[in-house]
Amino acid sequence: MTVLVICTAKASSNQNDSIGTDNFSHTKVAAKIKTPRLYRVLLINDDYTPMDFVVHILQRFFHKDNESAKCIMLKVHYNGSADCGFYTYEIAEMKVNQVMNYARNHQHPLQCVMEKE
Repeated sequence: MTVLVICTAKASSNQNDSIGTDNFSHTKVAAKIKTPRLYRVLLINDDYTPMDFVVHILQRFFHKDNESAKCIMLKVHYNGSADCGFYTYEIAEMKVNQVMNYARNHQHPLQCVMEKE
């Protein structure tokens, strides 16, 4: 839990008063900060996209090292889909759009989707 301290100035009837600590009141307010919901980004297998291209996608857009990218690519190939990562809504949406646009520009039918965790 996060605690916010709010300082407010007290009104002074004397204009000659210097601003000191006596002229402020402190109020502590507890604020609950909710963690944002995460979304899973998945790659979906197809019969046409080359495995090397999938590895390249994972390295370029999801910052996976070569071994992790190959492992995820094989999960996509054998299981039909695999997680690329978990992100907030905006980041997940951006990654899906980037992957889909990149795949289309390279004439591959690769599908990338997001779903709630």
